[in-house]
Amino acid sequence: MDAPIEWLLAGPPWVEYRTRLALLEQQESDPLVVAARQAMLDDPQVHALVTELTGWPGAVIASHKSAGQPFHKLTFLADLGIKADDPQMDLIIARILAHQSPEGPFQLPVNIPVHYGGTGQEAWGWALCDAPLIVYALARFGLSREPTVQRAAHHLAGLARDNGWPCVVSVELGNWRGPGRKDDPCPFATLAMLKALSAFPEWSESDACHAGVESLLTLWDESLTRHPYMFYMGTDFRKLKVPFVWYDLVHVLEVLSAFPWIRKDARLRDMLGVLEARPNLEGRFTLESVWTAWKDWEFGQKKQPSRWLTLAAWRIMERIELGVC
Repeated sequence: MDAPIEWLLAGPPWVEYRTRLALLEQQESDPLVVAARQAMLDDPQVHALVTELTGWPGAVIASHKSAGQPFHKLTFLADLGIKADDPQMDLIIARILAHQSPEGPFQLPVNIPVHYGGTGQEAWGWALCDAPLIVYALARFGLSREPTVQRAAHHLAGLARDNGWPCVVSVELGNWRGPGRKDDPCPFATLAMLKALSAFPEWSESDACHAGVESLLTLWDESLTRHPYMFYMGTDFRKLKVPFVWYDLVHVLEVLSAFPWIRKDARLRDMLGVLEARPNLEGRFTLESVWTAWKDWEFGQKKQPSRWLTLAAWRIMERIELGVC
C-alpha cells in the first residue's frame, strides 16, 4: 500500500505543505513548497491560531491534559512548520522569553491548590509536563541555538534519571507531585522531554534520551502490569488521535520514531503494528478519538478519514520502515 499522496495534496494548505516536505521530500526552496507554505500562513484557521497566541500565556493552567492549553497550540504551530520570522511570531516569542526561570525553563502562570501540595496562589512556574513542550516549540521555530533556549534545554535534560524523567515542578509550585511513586518515571514527562530533545541534534544520542526511550518501550512491553502515575497503554491509549497533546499511541510513535537508533527495536515494531493495521483500503486513517477543543479543524471529527492523521501515520511508518527522516 502506498501513501495517498494526491488526496493529501488536495487537503488544507498546511497538510499540503507538510506532505511535500515529509513524504515527497521536496525542498523548502521548491516553488510548489513555497506556494503551499504561503497558503498555509494565509489560511484563516492558522492565522487565527497565531493571532490568539499573541496573547500568551493566556489563562492560568487548570489541567495539563486540556487540549486547549496555549502550550499545546504552540507545539501544533511548531509541527506545522511555523518559524520565528513568520508574521506575529515575534510577539509570541517575546512574551515567552520574558518569563524564564532562574533555573532556565520558561514559566507559565499556575495555581495548584493546597490540598494537592501546592501553594493555592497563582504563581509563575514550570513543570515537566509543560516546560519541555515550550522548549520543543522554540527549537522548531528555529531558535535551538539561542542561549536562552539552550539553557532551558540543558537544565531539563539534566533532570533525567536512569529510568527516564520523573514528575518535577519548579520551586514556586510547592510540593506538588502527580499520583505515583517518587522512583517511577512519569510517562508524559518522559515523552515531552524526548520530544524536546529530538529537536536538538546534539542531544539525540545522549544517555538521557537512551534512558527515556528505553523507559517508554519497557512500559509498552509491560503495559498490562505497569501504569506509573496512572498512565496506561490500554484501549484508550491505542485510539488514533491528533493533534499531539497527551500520552497516546500516535504521539508516542511520533516521538520515538525521531530517534534513528531505536527503529529496529522489536518493541517499537510491535507498537507500530497497531498503527499499520488501521488504514482503510485507500491508505487513509480515521480518528478514533478527538479533542473537542479542535472540533473545527479537519481532524476534529471521526466520520471521515483525516488528512492530518493520515500524514502523521505515513510519516511515522516511513521513518521506521524506510529510515526516512
